[in-house]
Amino acid sequence: MITVFRKIKKIGIVLIMCALSLPFDSFGQTVLTLDSCYQKARENYPLIKQFDLLEQTKSLSLEKTSRGYLPQINIGGQATYQSDVTSLPISLPNMSVPTVDKDQYKIYGEIIQPITDLWTVKQSRDYVSSTADVERQKVEVEMYKLRDRVNQLYFSILLSNTQIEQTEVLKKDITAALEKTNAAIANGVAMNSNLDLLQAEMLKINQRIIEIKSTQIGLQKMLGLLIGAEIEMNTEFMIPAYVKPNLEINRPEIGEFELQQKAFDIQYKLLSAKNIPRLSAFLQSGYGRPALNMLNNDFDFYYMGGLRLSWNLSTFYTSNKEKKLINHGQHSIDIQKETFLLNTNVQLTQQMTELEKLAKLIETDKEIIQLRENIKQWSESQLENGVTTTIDHINIINVLDQAKLEMNLHQIKLLMAQYGYNTISGN
Repeated sequence: MITVFRKIKKIGIVLIMCALSLPFDSFGQTVLTLDSCYQKARENYPLIKQFDLLEQTKSLSLEKTSRGYLPQINIGGQATYQSDVTSLPISLPNMSVPTVDKDQYKIYGEIIQPITDLWTVKQSRDYVSSTADVERQKVEVEMYKLRDRVNQLYFSILLSNTQIEQTEVLKKDITAALEKTNAAIANGVAMNSNLDLLQAEMLKINQRIIEIKSTQIGLQKMLGLLIGAEIEMNTEFMIPAYVKPNLEINRPEIGEFELQQKAFDIQYKLLSAKNIPRLSAFLQSGYGRPALNMLNNDFDFYYMGGLRLSWNLSTFYTSNKEKKLINHGQHSIDIQKETFLLNTNVQLTQQMTELEKLAKLIETDKEIIQLRENIKQWSESQLENGVTTTIDHINIINVLDQAKLEMNLHQIKLLMAQYGYNTISGN
């Protein structure tokens, strides 16, 4: 594994040197890098607006939950007619015992300050924050998928650039062969048919360039839509630097699983808090008949204050089932995480195999090209002396061109595989 990494690193350095040696005219030319495309695609993607909406929703929900700290204010009133009222079963001489009317009236206001709920409000705020974080991380997961789409388009454009460059090299070789064939015809050692063959080959090369450029225009338009900017034809796409494959998995999905587990933990605590007795302080003041003195049949003001304790025992009916549902949800998240890690490791293993294969292919490409170069030099001298045919020489040039193109494609694919590996691992 270490040997493969060293080979890949060596090839990466060669790619960077090649990129730096390319002719570059900065005047009027736009330069795009892979990292800038990542950033622009993220900024341009409509889903990024969801972050602001989630933040606003979180703030409103927290503000609403925080109202639990504030005292509750109730206003009420009632008018009743009773079948009986309180009376004194005594009779005193020269004294009338007061009686209360059966129709009674009351209007009042009450202020209640929860005491035990002050702790549950904090847990409710934590739950709101936790669920908001989960939703935000879900958006991050979707946004991360942009990296793979950018990789596919960016490296496809690099591949087309490589094809065009290599085709231009082949064009130069055919042009050189045309010059030598013209000289040979002038000297009477070659026929005009040889010149026709070379000119037909030149037309085929021009056709290939048209096809590649047409494909490249389509790729650049798609990338332009993704990053929200029009890409000119003279835009230079920088070959990205070598990156060492990172074996650690840091995908945003891992963060989503962890946040979901945290939300379940908070929900469990919140459920337990709902089963405890509720203690609150209250102050009530009102006006009615009778007031607090039940023997006074006149309208009067009154007030009372104190502590109030209540305990809703019906929550125990469903509490255990709700806790089991939370436990099932946590186990489900564990299974999803385990499945995700397994699938990701399978992808990484496949990608590492691709990296190793491309590194070996490039080493072999270099040997093949060297041998093909030797054959081409020999064929050029043979053609110049009229010993070999034009068809044979074209075939030799085409085989060398194909070998160079294969190496260039393997080099770009190696870079693409490196970035693909780190995209899969989340690095």
